[in-house]
Amino acid sequence: FFMNGINGDVHKAYLVKILIFLFLIIFLDQIIGRSLRTLYFKQREGAYCKVSYTLDKASPELLILGSSRAEDHYIPRVFESNFHVSCYNAGLGGESIFYYDAVFKSALKRYTPKIIVLDIRRWEFVRQNDSYDRISSLLPYYKSHPEIKTIVELKSKYEKYKLLSNIYPYNSSMFTILVGNLTYNKDKTIEVKGYLPITKTMTIAPIPAKRASANESIDTTQVAYYETFINDCIKAGTELHIFCSPYLSENKQQDQSIELEKKIAEKYNIPYHDYSNEPIFMNQLQLFADYSHMNKEGAQLYTNIIIDMIEKERIKR
Repeated sequence: FFMNGINGDVHKAYLVKILIFLFLIIFLDQIIGRSLRTLYFKQREGAYCKVSYTLDKASPELLILGSSRAEDHYIPRVFESNFHVSCYNAGLGGESIFYYDAVFKSALKRYTPKIIVLDIRRWEFVRQNDSYDRISSLLPYYKSHPEIKTIVELKSKYEKYKLLSNIYPYNSSMFTILVGNLTYNKDKTIEVKGYLPITKTMTIAPIPAKRASANESIDTTQVAYYETFINDCIKAGTELHIFCSPYLSENKQQDQSIELEKKIAEKYNIPYHDYSNEPIFMNQLQLFADYSHMNKEGAQLYTNIIIDMIEKERIKR
C-alpha cells in the first residue's frame, strides 16, 4: 500500500510537469504568434504587404490577376487612361490559380470588380508541389477570411490542424517579416498600383529547357479551380478576359494546359487570347528581361495591344 502511494504521487508529479509544459507551449505560441502577426501586418513594403493590401483593401474596377508575369506585364495606368476605370495589378510571383481564386473570393466580400484580366502561364496546370507550397502566402488570412479556408486547406491534409498554432502561419517567413518592418517608406507597389516594372534588358538569348509534356500529368484540382473561377466571375457579373502573355521564344511542344484553358474558356464564352507565341515579341531581346518576363518596354507594347483586343471583344458583344 505504501509503495502504491509513492507510485501514485510520482505519477501525479509527472502529470503536473506535462501539464505545465503544455501550458508553456500554448502560452509561448500565443505570445510569439500574436507578436509575429502584429509585425506581419505592420509591414510597409514587399510581397506580403501587397498580399495584405490585395485581400483587405484593394477595390479597383479593373483587377489584374496572375503570377509574376502578370505583375510585370500589365500596366494599370495605361488601362485607366484608356478605359477610364480604376485599376490594380494583384499579380504575385510564383502563384497559381489557387491564389487568383482566393483573391477574387476575398474581393467579392467587399465589392464586385467590373473587369478582371487573368494572366495564365504555359504549363499552368502541370502537377507540381510548388503550386501547393505557394498557398503558404494565404496562411495569415485563414482565420480572418473564411471564404478562402477550403483553398488554404489544399496545402496539406493536416493544414487545419497546423493552423491551430498561432506561430505556424508565419514560421516560414520570419526573416521577410522582419525586413519588411525595417523600412518606413510607403509601399512602392501601391504607388504603381501593383505593377513592378523591370528595367533590365536581355543581351543573349537563353535556351529554354524542354519539357516532356507527354509525360507530365495535369493537376485536375487546379483545372477544377480554374473552371470555378470562371463560373464565379459569370455569377458575379464580372467581365473576364484571359490571356497568356508573351514569351521570348516559341514553344513547339504540345501544351496541355493551354489547350485546356482555351477549351474551358470557350465552353463559357469567355475571351481567351494566347500571346505566348506572338511573332511581334518572338526573339526580341530588347523587350525582355529574361525568357518569360518582359521589361517595361515590352510591357508597354503588350498592354497597348491587349487593350485594343479587349475593346474589339466588347464591340463583338
